[in-house]
Amino acid sequence: MHLNLTVPMPSEKAKLTTKTISKTPYVYYEIGRTYDKEKKYNSAKRVCIGKACPNRPGMMIPNTNFLRYFPEEALPDEADGPTRSSCLQVGAYFVIRKVISDYHLERMITQIIGRDAGLFMDLGVYSIITEGNAAQYYPAYAYNHPLMTEEMKIYSDSKISDFLSKEMDNQRVAFLNEWNRTRDHREKIYISYDSTNKICQAGDINLAEIGHSKEGSDKPIFNYAVAWGNGNREPCFYEAYPGSIVDVSQLQFMLEKAEGYGYRHIGFILDRGYFSKENIHFMDSRGYDFIIMVKGMKKLVREVVTSVLGTFEQSRSTSIRAFKVNVTTVRHQLYPSDEKERCFHIFYDEKKHMAERSKLEQDIDLMAKQLKSWEGMQVRPNGKYAKYFDLIYYHEGKEDETFTAARERMDVIDQEIRLCGYFVIITSEDMTAEEALTLYKSRDSSEKLFRGDKSYLGDKAERVYGSESLDTKVFIEFVALIIRNKIYTCLKDEMIKNDRKLNFMTVPAALRELDKIEMVKGADNEYRLDHAVTATQKAILSAFGMTAGDIKRKAKELSAELVRIELEAAEKKASETPTSA
Repeated sequence: MHLNLTVPMPSEKAKLTTKTISKTPYVYYEIGRTYDKEKKYNSAKRVCIGKACPNRPGMMIPNTNFLRYFPEEALPDEADGPTRSSCLQVGAYFVIRKVISDYHLERMITQIIGRDAGLFMDLGVYSIITEGNAAQYYPAYAYNHPLMTEEMKIYSDSKISDFLSKEMDNQRVAFLNEWNRTRDHREKIYISYDSTNKICQAGDINLAEIGHSKEGSDKPIFNYAVAWGNGNREPCFYEAYPGSIVDVSQLQFMLEKAEGYGYRHIGFILDRGYFSKENIHFMDSRGYDFIIMVKGMKKLVREVVTSVLGTFEQSRSTSIRAFKVNVTTVRHQLYPSDEKERCFHIFYDEKKHMAERSKLEQDIDLMAKQLKSWEGMQVRPNGKYAKYFDLIYYHEGKEDETFTAARERMDVIDQEIRLCGYFVIITSEDMTAEEALTLYKSRDSSEKLFRGDKSYLGDKAERVYGSESLDTKVFIEFVALIIRNKIYTCLKDEMIKNDRKLNFMTVPAALRELDKIEMVKGADNEYRLDHAVTATQKAILSAFGMTAGDIKRKAKELSAELVRIELEAAEKKASETPTSA
């Protein structure tokens, strides 16, 4: 990846060579020599560090290897070429700036980060609008978007790399303390806690370990957890921790963190992966309530569900019309030594029953087909095959053992079919089944945070090469997540208010539509809106309390700011240019 700037050739000329490939002169740097035993001589080991500039002798365009092998070389902060596009995409930027202003994020970040606060915020906005996080593409984004940096400077990707490599642990802690200090702690809130893991692409990162990747990858990963407040519908805090630490053990540390941030009247909405005796006991000991969906159909839950089969599924009196499910509630201990009885809310969803039964029978048909193809072969199917089929062998246990036939275990399959469509939510405090389901369904917003984080913000893999870069990037990512989530809730609330579901009211679609609002530079060097705000764009803007008039006003203010910046830059350049004798 080549950087968008030019630098002088390194002073170590003896170690530099140039090789032209497809008419492009590439610069190579010798990093060592290896001895070839067969040829009996040393051969140079070289890496490409950039491209030579044909029209500028002694100058080159560096790549990322240049930064690695020449870290002390001075690089320009600003990219080469025109400073700014004559056509700026401004709509999404104006909306995001309003969200930032409503949350007072700019003030918070400025106080905590200091002089690079604008760049910090720009990187967050960049990740939201472009749905990506690769630093090398930032200059291209900055070229045709307004910026929050001082004088709207367009920094090079080398400057971005330097910024990301700064240690910001103290700033991260300060921001999370300030952010959570300003949240509402008076009312009881339920924090939806979930975690995900991220593949890490490189080397010297303390948190990156081979762990329990949810995607089955054996690459180094680190875990990333976010706590989400259902009361204020905002991300509260986050934590990055080593990839080898499983979610259930990290939960206990996150519970303590919630208390440290001042949350006292709280409960937790947890994914099914956190159901363990240790976690339940820990939450009980701290006086935290919880809502949790049980993992799979464990023996205890099977027994509870089986005990009420056929007693509530077809009755209108047990129906929750908002969710189109039927429900009954029983009280039961979670485990034999449990000191409390919990509320087991048992739900039956007819559509879920049909879908799960269809999937189960399809799987069994596929297994039967596979078993048929194995007949007469020396194979021993196990796992799910042994669960659903009686497997018959010729000379079982002997050297010439062969698989001969399979017979479906009807009793097992019928029991699985009977349990299709049921799910159980367990709550530690007394509440109605509808309240429990409403609260648990609200964690859909939490899941959208992770989907937004890993898909929309482009952070499924962190493209960083050091612990400091990782910490800084995740910090920026969390602030971007706060902003993006506010956009999501505003759009969702607008659809609920108008009782209409519109395709353009999703976050990605809305931002793409808003980015069509452009300002074009005229002959007088002033930027003006290229066209009127469309009806679709007005509908999106209304979700944020904005109108077409607000866009016109903000565009006029931005144009005046850009004219001022260009005028001051021209005056500065003129003052620095030596006059002729």
